Amino acid sequence: MALKTVRDLELSGKRVLVRVDYNVPLKNGAVADATRIEASLPTLKYIIDQGGSLVLMSHLGRPKGTPDPEYSLKPVADKLSSMIGRPVGFVADCVGEQVREAAEKLRSGEILMLENVRFHQGETKNSTEFARELARLADVYVNDAFGSAHRAHASTEGVAHLLPSGAGLLIEKEVKFFQPLLEDPAKPFVAIIGGAKVSTKIGVLETLLPKCSTLIIGGGMAYTFLKAQGHSIGASLVEEEFVSTATDLIEQAKREGVELILPVDHVVAGEFKESAKPEAVDGVDVPEGKVAMDIGPKTIELCRSAISGAKSLVWNGPMGVFEFDAFAKGTLAIGKAVAECSGTTVVGGGDSVAAVNTFGLADRIDHVSTGGGASLEFLEGKVLPGIAALEE
Repeated sequence: MALKTVRDLELSGKRVLVRVDYNVPLKNGAVADATRIEASLPTLKYIIDQGGSLVLMSHLGRPKGTPDPEYSLKPVADKLSSMIGRPVGFVADCVGEQVREAAEKLRSGEILMLENVRFHQGETKNSTEFARELARLADVYVNDAFGSAHRAHASTEGVAHLLPSGAGLLIEKEVKFFQPLLEDPAKPFVAIIGGAKVSTKIGVLETLLPKCSTLIIGGGMAYTFLKAQGHSIGASLVEEEFVSTATDLIEQAKREGVELILPVDHVVAGEFKESAKPEAVDGVDVPEGKVAMDIGPKTIELCRSAISGAKSLVWNGPMGVFEFDAFAKGTLAIGKAVAECSGTTVVGGGDSVAAVNTFGLADRIDHVSTGGGASLEFLEGKVLPGIAALEE
C-alpha cells in the first residue's frame, strides 16, 4: 500500500490539523528534552511554506481522561515558539466552541496548539464523536506522530477517516527506513536485539530471524537463551517460561543458516546495583550467585566483526545495564561499531535510542527512530493503526 503524505495534499489557504508527538519530559515546568519537537519541525515548516495554518494536537503523559495541570502542553507551546521562531497560540482545551473560534481566526502561517487530547476520555477510546469534534477544527489532517502510530486513538486514527489525510515527513521517513528491513533488506542483514526480557521481544525475534544473516542477542534476555543451551547463568535474569521459546528460536536459526551470536564472556557483579564492583568472567558460564550486567570483550569482538560487514542493520535494545557507568562498555562498543558501519543503520526502541544519544553517536547513524513502542511493533510486522489509516 502506498502511503499518502503531506506532499499529496492541497495546503494553500487551508487549516491543517497536525497530530504531533510532543510527549516530552518536563522539569520544573519547562521542556527537558526537545528531541521530539525538533523532529516535527520539517513537517510544520513545509505546511507553512505551502501557505497553510497549523492546529497542533498531542498527548503528554498519562492523565486519566480529565484535565491535570501537571500534563499541560502550555510549556511545550512556549518551547516550540522559540524553536520555530514565530508565535504559537495556545488554547486550554482541544474541543468546544472557544477552540473552534480560535482555530477559525488563524491566518496562513499562524500556529495554534491545543491542550492535551488525553484530558478527554474520548481520545483513548477512539470515540467517533470526539474525533468529529477535532475534525471540525480544520480542512486537512496530517499525522506526524510516529511514537503514537501504534495506538488506535481519536487523534491518531479516528480523525484520519474524516478529513483529507496524509503522513507527515517524520512518519514518511520512519516508514522509509523500517519497511525495507521487513520486506527486502540488503544482505548481509544484521539484527541486534537487546534489553531485559525475551517476553517483550519475541515478536521481533520471530519476524526478523528468517530475514537476517546474523542475529545478535544481548542484554538480560540473552541469559534465557544461554540457559536454553544448558549453560549456568548464576543469579542473572531469566524468564523460565520462555526457555522453550528460546530453544525453538536457536533451532530455527540453525535450520535457516542464520548466525546466532550470544554472549561468550561477561561482566558480572555480586548484586544488581550501580555501586556494584564489575568483575570479568572469561567464559560462557556465569559463576553461582553472580549477576551478568554486560557483555565481555570477546563478545564485543564477535559482534564488531559481524556489524562491520553489514549492508543493512537494525539495533533494538542495549547490551547491558548501560545506565550504570561501570556496565556501559558493551553497549557503547556496539553503538560505536554501528556508527562506523557503512551499511544502512537503523536504531529503534527507547533504550537503544537513549544509548546512542547519551554516547553522542546519533548523527552517525542513518536513522534513529522517534517511536519506542511503535518501532517495536513495526519490527514485529504489525499493522500500525495510525499509519494504516493514511494508506491509499
